[in-house]
Amino acid sequence: MVPILTFIIIVAGIWFYAYRRTKHINKQNTDGYFFSGRSLGGFVIAGTMLMANLSTEQIVGQSGLAYSVGMETMAWEIIACLSILTLAFVFLPNYLKHGVSTIPEFLALRYDNQFRLVISFLIQSSYIFVLLPSILYSGALVFNQLFSVGTLLGISDYQGLMVTATAVGIIGLAYLLMGGMGISAVSDSIYGVGLLIGGISIPFIGLYVLGDGSIIQGFSAVVASAPEKLNAFGAVDSKAVPWPTLLFGLLFNTMFYWNTNQFIVQKTIAGRNLAEGQKGVLTLAIFKLFGPFYLVFPGIIAYVMFQGSLPLSDAAYPTLVHAILPEGLYGVFSAIIFGAILSTYVAALNSVSTLFSLDFFKGIFRKNASEAATVHAGKVANVIISLIAVTLAPLLIHAPTGLYNFLQEYVGFYNIPLIAIILFGFFNKSVSATGAKACFAFHIGFYVIAKFAFDGIHFLYIHSVLFLLDILVLLLFAKFAPLPQEFRFQPSANKVDLTPWKYRKILAAVVLAGIVSLYLLFSPLVLAK
Repeated sequence: MVPILTFIIIVAGIWFYAYRRTKHINKQNTDGYFFSGRSLGGFVIAGTMLMANLSTEQIVGQSGLAYSVGMETMAWEIIACLSILTLAFVFLPNYLKHGVSTIPEFLALRYDNQFRLVISFLIQSSYIFVLLPSILYSGALVFNQLFSVGTLLGISDYQGLMVTATAVGIIGLAYLLMGGMGISAVSDSIYGVGLLIGGISIPFIGLYVLGDGSIIQGFSAVVASAPEKLNAFGAVDSKAVPWPTLLFGLLFNTMFYWNTNQFIVQKTIAGRNLAEGQKGVLTLAIFKLFGPFYLVFPGIIAYVMFQGSLPLSDAAYPTLVHAILPEGLYGVFSAIIFGAILSTYVAALNSVSTLFSLDFFKGIFRKNASEAATVHAGKVANVIISLIAVTLAPLLIHAPTGLYNFLQEYVGFYNIPLIAIILFGFFNKSVSATGAKACFAFHIGFYVIAKFAFDGIHFLYIHSVLFLLDILVLLLFAKFAPLPQEFRFQPSANKVDLTPWKYRKILAAVVLAGIVSLYLLFSPLVLAK
């Protein structure tokens, strides 16, 4: 009973604090409701981006993959740091310079409205029918594995899963209806601190238990028992992360996620100015450098502790937590994990309602709609989308893996060309809407062919080649079918101050040094001898 009360007190207390902190924001206009009045500071941006990125599926999945293949899994965290640097120095300044609120809005400004609506529809449909139900289902599944909700409530595991998924859906909807983005951003920053402290404590406690009361002896046991697991460079034919894809396919994938993914980028656009946005993004990159230690390394600890005997690799993290976490910390840790599920769900829900309200409601159905009417449309969309997600989530028990894989396949149709098209939109003044659409159509056709013709080749290799081919198509159209007049942006389009953060280059250098140091540490030269 004590863990349950602790959990309720923490979740309710964080909500109340966040509500009080954001009461001053006018939530009757689109900037206030969808973008927290463009008032977020650097620390809040870093915290809310970290929590939006981290889901229970990621926490369990990365540890499970590390249990199977080792530290090469950390590439998803560390190469992401490079993409976060491009967000700070390239994408965010350009988004703010053009004064856009959504990624499709930039596509309309730079290319045409038809292209904007196609991309917006693809993003919204993938969020509504796959991403949001997957967040609820996988989050509830992992939460129940970690904390036995069904047993605590005296119900079946399936009923416990439904209760957790419904609770996240209802609480997430309440967050947005009552406080918009602001309340979730503030609460995310608190959960983010808790996740870093709680997450990093798991490997330390694990090493302490493994070393019979000595963290150093526990670490020595890991190095001695499984040095091959400590190599961050995957083999060329690795099923996880082949090393040649680190600066190609994997980099392009993470660039899509961190630079063109609406529910991530929206949080940086909500910053009070460019300096605060860059401060938040670069602080996030520092946080991500710790990812290998609390997301990946626990899987290797579990491999050594349980001597590779677990029947399922994804059971590594839940089994480790059950084995090492003191019962008194269950309430605190459950609140942190619940916050990770909640923040990812709220971020995606807020973004899809933003896209609907700005791109379709105000963009097509009611072009002269007032700010209040647009916000109301967003709230109605939130309710309907939440109902769909909560309804679909339990159905995933029949095909959880298949539907998740469908999401990856679906996103593959537009993620890689979107990066190329946006980059050309920034830096090439000649490429036209026709060129962008041709690139998109070419990518879809080649992607479908590649899925059948190169089925045995790792998808990161395919993405490596596709990105370069997409660039080639855009170059050809810019050369032979350019815009009649070069594109010019409006200098007065920006809505916030564009003065860069003065410490951006110093922090970027720290991040780059951290990336090199981590790959050196987890290499055959040091730990993986």
